Amino acid sequence: MQISHLIARLKLPFREDKELYSCLYEILGFYPNHIDYYKTALLHSSAAKRNDKGKPVNNERLEFLGDAILSAVVGDIVYRHFPGKREGFLTNTRSKLVQRDTLGKLANEMGINELIKAAAQNQNHNSYMGGNAFEALVGAIYLDQGYDACMKFMKKRILKQMINIDKVAYKEVNFKSKLLEWTQKNRVKIEFRLLSQKSDKGSPVFEYQVLLEGVEGCSATGYSKKESQQMASKLTLEQLRRKPQFIDEVFAAKSNRTKMEEEPATAVPKIGEENPTESQKWAESSAKTPEKQEKIVTEENKISTSILDDDEFDLSDISAREQTREEIIAAAELAAYNG
Repeated sequence: MQISHLIARLKLPFREDKELYSCLYEILGFYPNHIDYYKTALLHSSAAKRNDKGKPVNNERLEFLGDAILSAVVGDIVYRHFPGKREGFLTNTRSKLVQRDTLGKLANEMGINELIKAAAQNQNHNSYMGGNAFEALVGAIYLDQGYDACMKFMKKRILKQMINIDKVAYKEVNFKSKLLEWTQKNRVKIEFRLLSQKSDKGSPVFEYQVLLEGVEGCSATGYSKKESQQMASKLTLEQLRRKPQFIDEVFAAKSNRTKMEEEPATAVPKIGEENPTESQKWAESSAKTPEKQEKIVTEENKISTSILDDDEFDLSDISAREQTREEIIAAAELAAYNG
C-alpha cells in the first residue's frame, strides 16, 4: 500500500508537493490522502494568504480542532495507561503532555517548524508557532484519516519514539519553588491566601490564591494545601510569562511600596552633633555618584526572567536512557521525600 502511494506521489506535477509528501511521511509515518489539509495546517496567519473569495486562509481553525482531538486522544491514552489513578493525577499528566512547551519541542524535534509558512519576523519571535502547528496537524490528520489515525500517530510516533509517558507522569515540577525563587530574585513580596476550604465527598478541598505585592494572581483548588498552592503557582507563572501588563502591575505596586519604605524620617538631627546617627552613617555609606545611582536603580528594577523561561519538560531528558517503570516511580518518590 505504501509503495503504491509512493509511486502515485512521484507522479505529482509539482516538485513542492513531492517534497511536502516526503517530509510529512517522515513526520507522520504515512502519506496524506488530502494534502490541502496539511498545507493549511502549516500556514501561519502572518503569511496573509487568502482564498478565491478574499477570506484569510491559515491554520487557526485546524489548531482549534486539533487541540480538542489531541486532548481526547491523550486523555484516552493516559486513562488506559494508569488504571486506578485519581482524576487529579490523570489531568496533571495529560496537561504535561499537551502543554504548548511540550508540543513546541516536539514540533522542533520532528522538523515541523521547518515546514511552517509564516512571515519572517513571526518565525523568529513566536515561540508558540511550532506547538500551534502541531495541533493543527492533528486536526488535519483527523479530517484526512479519522480519529483512529490520530490515536495511532500519538502512540506509535510520539509516545513510543519520543516521550516516555511514565517519566512525564512522575516528574514533579515544583512550581511554587520556581515562583518563590523568581520573587526572591526580584525582591517581590509574595503571599498565598486561603480563599476557601470545603469538603468534597469526605475529602477536604482547598482553594489558594497567589498575591504578588498585593496584586491578585491566579487561584486554584486541590485536595491538599500543597496541591492547591502548586497549581496556583503554575498558573501565576504562566500569567507572568504571557501577560506583560501583569508584570507591570506587580512592579508598579512594588515601586509604590519601596517608595513608602524609603521615606525619610521626620526627626532632624541637631546641627553639630558629634556622634553621627545610624541613619547618617547609612546615608554616607550609601552615597553614590549619579551614574552609580542610576545603575543601582536599573539593577533594582530589572526583571529576572530566568525562572519564567526555564524549560519545564526537556525532551532530551524525557527520551534519555531507557528506565523501568519501577525505577521512574522510585526516583520520583525519593525526590518527593527529599523535597
